[in-house]
Amino acid sequence: MKVKLLSFGITKEMVGGFEKNIELPSGTSVEAFLEILKKEYPALKRLTSLRVAVNEEYVEGSHEIMERDEIVLVPPVSGG
Repeated sequence: MKVKLLSFGITKEMVGGFEKNIELPSGTSVEAFLEILKKEYPALKRLTSLRVAVNEEYVEGSHEIMERDEIVLVPPVSGG
């Protein structure tokens, strides 16, 4: 199945761009997807926290990704 990955902040640099189309096996969970990404882009392993949104909603690792979902990597944010 095909999904769209959007990356912001430091994750954009780590995966080499803002938007990527990715092919995944059917039934892939968010947790499994993150493991796939970490193998493809090892720099992601350095992040101590990373939130994931699917179709503009934050989801847990067990969430099943569906065909044509839009997945957003939300890196840690700091500021003041």
